[in-house]
Parts: sequence; C-alpha cells; structure tokens
Amino acid sequence: MFFPRSKTEEDLSRDVIAATAAITSLARGGRRQEALQLLLRLLRRGLRPNQFTFGTAINAAASESLADLGRQLHAQSIKIGLQSNVFVGSALVDFYGKLGGGDAAATAAFSAVASPNAFSYTSLIVSHLRQGRSPEARRLFEEMPERNPIAWNAMISGLAKLGQTEAALKLFREMIREGIKPSRSTFPSAMAAAGSSAALRLGQSLHTAAAKRLPDLDLDPFLGSSLISFYGKCGSPEDAARVFSELGSRTVVAWNAMIWGLAQNGRGRETLDLYWRMIGEGWEPNEVTVLGVLAGCGHGGLAEEGLRVFREEKGRVGGGHYACAADMLAREGRFGEALGLMEEGLGLGLGLGLGLGFWKAMGGGSLVRAVAEGNWRGGLDEGAYVMVSNAYAGGGEWGRAAEVREEMKARGVERGVGGCSWIEVEGCAEVFFNGDRACSRVREMCAVLGLCLRCF
Repeated sequence: MFFPRSKTEEDLSRDVIAATAAITSLARGGRRQEALQLLLRLLRRGLRPNQFTFGTAINAAASESLADLGRQLHAQSIKIGLQSNVFVGSALVDFYGKLGGGDAAATAAFSAVASPNAFSYTSLIVSHLRQGRSPEARRLFEEMPERNPIAWNAMISGLAKLGQTEAALKLFREMIREGIKPSRSTFPSAMAAAGSSAALRLGQSLHTAAAKRLPDLDLDPFLGSSLISFYGKCGSPEDAARVFSELGSRTVVAWNAMIWGLAQNGRGRETLDLYWRMIGEGWEPNEVTVLGVLAGCGHGGLAEEGLRVFREEKGRVGGGHYACAADMLAREGRFGEALGLMEEGLGLGLGLGLGLGFWKAMGGGSLVRAVAEGNWRGGLDEGAYVMVSNAYAGGGEWGRAAEVREEMKARGVERGVGGCSWIEVEGCAEVFFNGDRACSRVREMCAVLGLCLRCF
C-alpha cells in the first residue's frame, strides 16, 4: 500500500487526511482500481470523505470508465453536501462529460457548483464539443471570467475534431491577438485545422512559430506527426518527408502519418517503399499502416502490390481493409475480383463499411444489386440516385426508373452542383464550383485561363 505501514485501514478510516493521501498516491501511481477499492473499504469502516477524497475518486472512476461507481460517488457527495464544492463539482462535470450520462448530466453538475473555476468551465466546454454542440461551447467559452490557455486549446481542438476548421483557425488567430502564447498542445490542433482547410501558408507560419517556441521540436513525435499529416493534406509530401527525416524520435504514428501523406498524394510506389522500410527498421505495422498502404496502392494503380500486402497482413485487416482493397481493384476495372473480395469479407461477418464511392466505381448495376441485397443500407446521394435510375432505364425498367426519381423528389434530394476545388491565394482559401460565377475572383481566374488557352 502507498501509506505508512504503521497506519492500518482502521486508522485511515478515522483520519480523512491520511486516507485521502493514500488514495491520491495510488491513483497518481496508475493504480486507480486499488485506490477506489480502498475508498470503498474505508467508507464501510465509517470514513467521512472530504472534497479532495471525492474529487480524486471521481476522477479515478472516470479514467477507469466506471460509470455506475461514479454515479454512486455523486449520490454520496450530495448526502454529505459536497456537490457544490468546486473541486467535487468540477470532477463530476468532467466525469459526466466523459462517460457518465451525457451532456445534460454534465450541465446539471456544473450548475450545482457554487463558484465554478476555469477547470469547471473547460470540462463543460469539452462535454459540449464531444456532443457536437459547438454553439453552446462557444457561448460558455465567452462567459468564462478568465480564459486560460487550457480553455483555448480545448475550444480549438474540439472545433477541429468537429470539422469546423475555419472556426478553429479563426479562434486560434483570436488567441494570438489577445496575447495568449500557444502551448505545445495548441500547435497540433491548429495544424490539423490548417491541414483540413488546405491553408498551406498558415500552416507554414505555425511550423515556424512552433520551431521558435519549442527548441526540441524534432524530439516531439506528437507534434512532428501533426506536421507530417498537415503537409500531406496540403499536397506537399516533400515537406512532410523533410519533417519525417528530421524527427529525432519516431513512433508508429509518425510512420503512419508519412505513409498516409504519400498515399493521399498518389505516391503509390513511395508509399510501398516506406512500408517496406518501416518493417526493415524493425517497426511493427498496425491496422492504420495497412489501410494507408492499400489506399496508396489504390491511388497509384498498384493493385497487385496492394493485394500482396493485404494477404500478408491478414491478421491485421478488418472490414475497412476489405472495402479499401475492393475499391483498389474496382479502380483498375477488376470488378469480378472486387466483388469476390467483398463477398469474402461479408462471409467472415465483417462490417465492410463500403461507401457509395465503391458502389459507384462498380457501376449502377452493382449499386442496384447492393441496395436490393442489403449490402448498402445507407442513404443515397444525388449522384447515386441518378446512377440507379439510369441503370434501371438502361435495362428497360422505366417504371422503376420513374420510382427512383419520385423518391428523390419525396426525400428532397436535388441534383447538386458537383465537387468543388480551392486554391490558396494570399493565405486565404478561395473555393469555387463548376460553372460558379459567385467566386470573388472569378474574373481573374477567367482572365488567366484565357491567357493559358491563347498561349498554349
């Protein structure tokens, strides 16, 4: 035990300070289950816990995903009258935000705190963001009496994870304007948001700032992996490779980031080479590694090499890998093999998660078959509806084609404007669509295009 040998459990049950110290010592040593078991034994012996005992125990219950025990501790704290204490209340907000009852319970726990502190606010902000309630999180963030770097980081990270990259980057800029210095944990979230927005210049500025502020940047595998992922998403695999080569401490995450960076940019051969190099240097690939290699082979037209990796890594493949391998074959027109691989995965009881992209690649007839046989149970987008309708029409089944069109109308699905493209101009991403005249720089674009047509 982590308490003096002279202290028995009977002694601890009469000394709340010593008991709390013992429970805290166990919890901080990673022995949270033992800490909680000790508390339960001491409670049976008559211990009256204080706010620090409860706070430590509730945090341990959250870390161990013990929802029922956390709720029991909450009920016990109410009986003693400690639920309004900031230490206990903040721990409860964090507990419910993580696992114990959702956002409503976390909000109720926060409301019960007499004088919430920065940790209380941040815990509820994180809970809101986990539930996708970004407006509530932002409103609470604005209400904070004092916003510390941890709260800023929580907001930026949460918005980035929700895909609200523009909002995350805007908040990061606001943070800098207010004179808050980014911490080591700020940069990865900001880099992720910049990568999702393809904001290359902004990300490069973040990289420079991180290098100035963190002299041991090349020894930080987490931040290094974020940089590699950012450059890969921004279409700059050369910069990603430079960061990767300069990393003094690599992890599997860094290898995976580099493999995915190459795969996303159609560098199939380089993806494979890096995979074999990873194994040659004694690293153990994981499921993410294999999926990245398959994606790289699919984009690089290397189906045979991808199938070799798929077969050799059979122990690490799941439904997503089968779907990716089938898509890889379909891209090369090997539809029969793709369907065979799909059926093999379904035969193993795997949830393949085959998206519409795969079924579209297989053709309208296969999509019709997938819907009919229940292999695709998701909704159809406008492109898929049109494909199914055309497949029926091509087979002379005009009635079914008309039914599909009627279903489109009933569901409010309309022919969209298609995909979009974007380019970064003076640090700002300009987005435009096919036939788009609303883009702010459409005249300049058309002028340059006209010049290119005349010259070439």
